[in-house]
Amino acid sequence: MTVHFIGAGPGAADLITLRARDLIAAAPVCLYAGSLVPAALLGHCPAGARIINTAPLSLDEIIAEIARAHADGHDVARLHSGDLSIWSALGEQLRRLRALGIPFDVTPGVPAFAAAAAALEAELTLPGIAQSLILTRTPGRASAMPAAETLEAFAATGATLAIHLSIHRLSEIVTALTHTHGADCPVAIVWRASWPDQRIVRGTLATIEAAAAGGPERTALILVGRVLAAEDFAESSLYAPGYDRRFRPQSATSRFAGESE
Repeated sequence: MTVHFIGAGPGAADLITLRARDLIAAAPVCLYAGSLVPAALLGHCPAGARIINTAPLSLDEIIAEIARAHADGHDVARLHSGDLSIWSALGEQLRRLRALGIPFDVTPGVPAFAAAAAALEAELTLPGIAQSLILTRTPGRASAMPAAETLEAFAATGATLAIHLSIHRLSEIVTALTHTHGADCPVAIVWRASWPDQRIVRGTLATIEAAAAGGPERTALILVGRVLAAEDFAESSLYAPGYDRRFRPQSATSRFAGESE
């Protein structure tokens, strides 16, 4: 028996891995976060599977369902939205399962920031503009932020910011970032990236509040950075004609000569 923790992707039912699909199809028990995981994914469950929406359950109740499946010798597909590596409550569940001696594995999923970037048709790292992406959030009822992890500190790096779980604090975000980024810095908000009702609003730190007025109050990602509107940026050296690389050595004396054969 194994508990398969599965990243169920950002929302579109077909944005899951083949491994995830096959694990769901083979598990007689499925626990899913019903508030964010699309119901269409449950169509992969085998006939007669025990399917449990964990949205109204406490951690103790979730672990009890897993322990019940373990006692019955049944594999569990445990579905979480996006990817399990960030803001998924994975850590606390794994800690409980280790203590109980219940085996598990983890299958990654498509994260929300990747789906949002795809919706925007944007690369979040451009040569000479930004080469780093910071995934962060603002403080919430469920999780406080460490003292050093402030928007101002992250903004000082100049990296592209992907701010999760924070649409209700948009005004505070604008105030915090305008000083470092400038009022003309591009901003994009993507609600429910990849879902059928996906919505996108673009603007700058000066205009985004007005542009987003009346929008949904949850399930949004805020992206901030010059990469969102940059056109005058250098091309990557990787594909430059004179760039010496393993699969395209530029001369017989190249240190890569012969390696591509």
